[in-house]
Amino acid sequence: MQVDKIRGHQTDQLFKAFLELKDIEEVYRFIDDLCTISEIQSLSQRFEVAHMLRLKKTYETIKNETGASTATISRVRRCFDYGNDTYDEMLGRLYPDEKPFQFPKY
Repeated sequence: MQVDKIRGHQTDQLFKAFLELKDIEEVYRFIDDLCTISEIQSLSQRFEVAHMLRLKKTYETIKNETGASTATISRVRRCFDYGNDTYDEMLGRLYPDEKPFQFPKY
């Protein structure tokens, strides 16, 4: 995992704080204090790109609908191909009735 490179007390503390958040309003307030608007938008955009990739949308459609660059779309796609499967896991929890596209594993 990429995040293993920064694993330690500070990162553990941050991630444990996320686990303590009780509802979406607490998440909004915490993220508002923690991140810039640009950082929040970037994270949100990546997650929406992941959702659209999961639904078999083309890069062109994703680019047009989200404003994401092809580099961002490719980066998210690499996570589907070689990552920890958490995009798919989280999207499956949020949208349990959707039929995801199964990316071939290389």
